[in-house]
Amino acid sequence: MPRKIRELIQDLRNVDFYEIVGRGKGSHRKFTHLRYSGAVTLSGKPGDDAKPYQEKQVQRAIEEVQK
Repeated sequence: MPRKIRELIQDLRNVDFYEIVGRGKGSHRKFTHLRYSGAVTLSGKPGDDAKPYQEKQVQRAIEEVQK
């Protein structure tokens, strides 16, 4: 069963990612971290199922900042 967008957002916030002000278009949100080059973009409403590529992108971003 896919995870929810809200769960991915919470995972990012738990490792100090923060949402970039000036949100993206529509339901897109961008998150960044001081030790992460670039941004993680999540689309969808908080209750939507996350797509597999979104889950992988979040996991890779978290692994990169925890090195």
